[in-house]
Amino acid sequence: MTAQAKSPQVKTCEELKTQPEEFRAACEKIVISHAINELYGAQVFDEPAVAFAPTPYAKWLTCRVAMEEYGHHVRFFELGREMGIDADRMIPGKTAKRPLSIFEYPLKTWEEFVAIKLLGDLAEILQVEDLLHCSFHPLRNLARMTMPEERFHAQFGADFSQEMIETSAGKKRLQQAINRLYPSLPAFFGGPKSRNNEIFRKWGIKQRTNEEMREDYIARAQEVTAKLGLILPKLAEAAA
Repeated sequence: MTAQAKSPQVKTCEELKTQPEEFRAACEKIVISHAINELYGAQVFDEPAVAFAPTPYAKWLTCRVAMEEYGHHVRFFELGREMGIDADRMIPGKTAKRPLSIFEYPLKTWEEFVAIKLLGDLAEILQVEDLLHCSFHPLRNLARMTMPEERFHAQFGADFSQEMIETSAGKKRLQQAINRLYPSLPAFFGGPKSRNNEIFRKWGIKQRTNEEMREDYIARAQEVTAKLGLILPKLAEAAA
């Protein structure tokens, strides 16, 4: 199959209805996935993190992050409804589609939340980047609207990481949080030689293979942690 061999440029949800079934189904899969994972992440990480935030300032910024993550769900949910997707298919617990495995991690500390924002939201940035030139324009436009907020969330992680590493105890706790969380993150990009990814690229919905995105993510994550004097552990060692 040749990637992007016959990519249409679909400007509205109404136009989407006239496109081939494979194209429509592919767009639906991406919107459903984002709607589910944005909501699940807000519920299990961002909102609970407000209680862990150590200062009023940190709580304020965490509330902003939570608000924006819930907002991302709302935007993808609304786009899905415009596309004709049943509401229950975009709500965790009401659909057979499972959220990403990272959301099964029980958040217990502020350091873990900061590590999630530092490295988990970096993975989300790559996913959104790959939609910035999507052939389904409503999804492309939503990605462009979402990107500044995703960058803010990653910067939130970088800023509070910088604050933590000012003490040896804080740096140690943050490094331990990274060691616990990082093993789950490369799986964010799906399996190699994915049939879904092949279809996404065929229709110009996505631009890169899962393998390319995973390699890019690992390189960026290594750069981010190195700047902070932290170590991104090898996956085989990360859980030790």
